Amino acid sequence: MEGRPAESIRQVVGKFSRVELDGVCLQQNRPVYLALNKPRGVVSATTDRRHTTVLDLIDHPEKHDLHIAGRLDFNTTGLVLLSNDGAWSRRLSLPESKLAKTYEVTVAAALNADYVAAFQRGIYFAYEDIITQPAQLEIVSPHEARLTLVEGKYHQVKRMFGRFQNEVLSLHRVSVGPIALGDLEPGQCRELSEAEIGETGGLVASV
Repeated sequence: MEGRPAESIRQVVGKFSRVELDGVCLQQNRPVYLALNKPRGVVSATTDRRHTTVLDLIDHPEKHDLHIAGRLDFNTTGLVLLSNDGAWSRRLSLPESKLAKTYEVTVAAALNADYVAAFQRGIYFAYEDIITQPAQLEIVSPHEARLTLVEGKYHQVKRMFGRFQNEVLSLHRVSVGPIALGDLEPGQCRELSEAEIGETGGLVASV
């Protein structure tokens, strides 16, 4: 296994371990890390009987082994990460990772400095009895902003703006940690670079 003889039944064989017997390869799985630009109206799921899923958009030989590392709502667009490396996906999702996620937001009512201060302090969610972690809000125009969060509560962005009775008209995720959407067109995907994989704790050496 991995160029070393098996000497004990206690040796751990991982999902991405290379295993040979008498020169015949029995296992050589390759870790896959993808970035997808999810369009509006596509569900962040691997199967769905009624709607197009993110997997339906992907043309990859190992697509059916992929799972989603961080979902987006039905009408939210932008960066979705997929992988067959479960440990990597779980690590990205851990609250203590505090991985920054940046969104472009369009709202119905005009924004002002009160939003910036409130988002920095944290917004109280009565249902969970919590205050959100400090978030950075950059006002781009009266109705547009860039928002960076380090957590992902249920419908968090809409609920944060909802404290001001301000409806979110569109929400677009542009980055997760060091991974940026870049110039990917809606529905397109790409493999992550070795740098992106390494910075997020993936298996660079095996890619």
